[in-house]
Amino acid sequence: MTTGATVRIYTRTGDGGETALLGGQRVRKSALRVEAYGELDELNACLGLALAAEADAPTANLLIEIQRHVFALSARLADARDGAETPTEKTAFPEAHVARLERAIDLAEEALPPLRTFVIPGGTEVAARLHLARTVCRRAERRLVALAATENVPAVFLAYLNRLSDLLFVLARAANHQAGVPETPW
Repeated sequence: MTTGATVRIYTRTGDGGETALLGGQRVRKSALRVEAYGELDELNACLGLALAAEADAPTANLLIEIQRHVFALSARLADARDGAETPTEKTAFPEAHVARLERAIDLAEEALPPLRTFVIPGGTEVAARLHLARTVCRRAERRLVALAATENVPAVFLAYLNRLSDLLFVLARAANHQAGVPETPW
């Protein structure tokens, strides 16, 4: 798509430590809301890293679906305007997203041996990257919990991140199991 106008990635408007939320409101880059959607951005990049490590097709498809959900969460957090609770089709976040993660956890766990101890993150490259994504997801969840203490955050957002970190743990275990790589017990 060509418009004739050059669009630049830089605006210089953030050089003083502020950024614009959707709708134009200026806030400090250190604001909890900005921290929260920044953590989600990092989580999405980590999910991309796991995809780049050639996860199996079902896992890859699931991770792409999750990336879209995480992007929707980020977009919702970046919009603090009145009425922002009314999402667009792309940013809608139903409880069904949480249920989808729960089904994926249950399915993946069926193929795994029971967990009897804590495990050290690692193993295959895919598993290690999924563990990294899990820890970033937990950090994003903590930021969202902090934001929820001061602002209205839909409970489904918190439930989703809590379940997602569980899923990423189970997917990491599954990646190692499928590759025949034993887990390292703590």
